[in-house]
Amino acid sequence: MESISNSLKNKATERHHRAEVMIAGEQLRLRLHDGKLIKDRRHHLRTYPNCFVAKELTDWLIDHKEAPDRETGIRLMQKLMDHYIIHHVCDEHSDYKDAKLLYRFRKDDGTFPLNKDVKVFLRGQSLYETLINVEDSILKAREENSVKYQRTFLGCEMIDWLIQEGETANRKEAVELGRALLEHGIIQHVSSKHHFFDSNLLYQFRINFRRRRRLTELLNENSPRALSESPDSPFCLRKLNPEQGNSSFLSVQPNKEIKMVSAVRRSSVTSLAGSSNPYFIPTPSLGFLPAAECNPKSVLKRPVTNEELLSPGAPYIKKTLTIVGDAVGWGFVVRGGRPCHIQAVDPGGPAAAAGMKVCQFVFSVNGTYVLHLDYPTISSLIMTGPRTLVLEVMEATE
Repeated sequence: MESISNSLKNKATERHHRAEVMIAGEQLRLRLHDGKLIKDRRHHLRTYPNCFVAKELTDWLIDHKEAPDRETGIRLMQKLMDHYIIHHVCDEHSDYKDAKLLYRFRKDDGTFPLNKDVKVFLRGQSLYETLINVEDSILKAREENSVKYQRTFLGCEMIDWLIQEGETANRKEAVELGRALLEHGIIQHVSSKHHFFDSNLLYQFRINFRRRRRLTELLNENSPRALSESPDSPFCLRKLNPEQGNSSFLSVQPNKEIKMVSAVRRSSVTSLAGSSNPYFIPTPSLGFLPAAECNPKSVLKRPVTNEELLSPGAPYIKKTLTIVGDAVGWGFVVRGGRPCHIQAVDPGGPAAAAGMKVCQFVFSVNGTYVLHLDYPTISSLIMTGPRTLVLEVMEATE
C-alpha cells in the first residue's frame, strides 16, 4: 500500500486549515446576520448592502469573548481577509482596519472564489452531512492497534456507498474522489499512514463540520494537532491510561454544534445556510436555517406569484433541463419559495451547460411538481435524488 509522504501530509494539513477558516468564517457570518450587525448601510449617498462596520465588529468580538482584545480581533479578521472570506466594500483596503470602514463577506455579494479546493471542501461537507444523518450509516466505531475510533469507514465500503448513492459512476471515480478528499484534509487514514484505497483500510473524516469554532483557533495554524490528539474531535476514543492496558477508553464528545448551509452542488458552505460562496444552500441535512436574514438579496426584480406564472397568456415559457452532475455536483443555487427561483449558476458547471439561467422558476424536480414548495424542501429533493437531474423551469419571454 502506498504510504503518505511528508509533503502530501503537509499539503493536506495546509488545506485542512483553509477549510477550518472557511467554516469559522461562515459560522461568524451567520451569527452576525442574526445579530443584525450585517445590514444595508448608507455612506456618501450610496447604499452598500449586507455589510458591517469594522469598529463595531471588533467591539462585538470582544463582547462575545471571541477575542480578548482589539489587537487579536484585528488579527482574526485579517485572517479572514487573507483567505478571501471578507473584503472592503470598495476593495480600497487590502488590510483590516479597526475603524469606521465598511466590509462585507464575499458570500454576501457573490465574489467568493469557487476554486478547486473550495469545490472539494464543499463536496466533502455534503458527503459528511449525508453520512451522519442517514440510517444504517457506514460510519461506525472500530478499533485499530488497540485504539477505538468513532465514525470510521472502510475504504471499500465508502466506494460501495458512493456508487450506490449515485455520487460516482464507478469504482475508479470513487477512488479518485476519496484520494482528493484525503489530499485536501477532509478525510484521513486513522493513523495517517496510507493514502485512500479500495481496501479494508480504516478512514475517518478529519473535519467535524458541525462543531462550533472559536475564532482564536484560526491563529494556531503553525501548531496543528493530530486528529487523535484533539480534544475537539468527536471521532476518536482515546485511552484514559495507556500504561494500564487496552480496556479503558474515554469518549471525546463534540463541542456545541451549529446549523450550517452548504452548496447545492454535491460539494456547499455551508454554506458552509446562507450560502457557501454564492453556491451555498441548505443541503444534505446540514440543518435548514431561516434564510431571509442570511442570504444575499434576490436576483428577481420583483416578486412573482404562482398565479401569475400559471395564468393563461402569461409571458413565461416552460423548459426541460437535464443536468448530469459532475464530480462536484450540479452548479446552481435555488432560493425563495412558492415559487422558488434560480439565484445563481456556476458558469463552468453542468447546470449552465444544460441552459439554466438566473431568474428561472423551478416548476418540477424529477417529475415532482414543486411550485408550492420552499427552497429547503426543493434542495432536499435535489440532493436525495439521482445524479441525473431533470428540472422543468419557467423562463420569462420578455
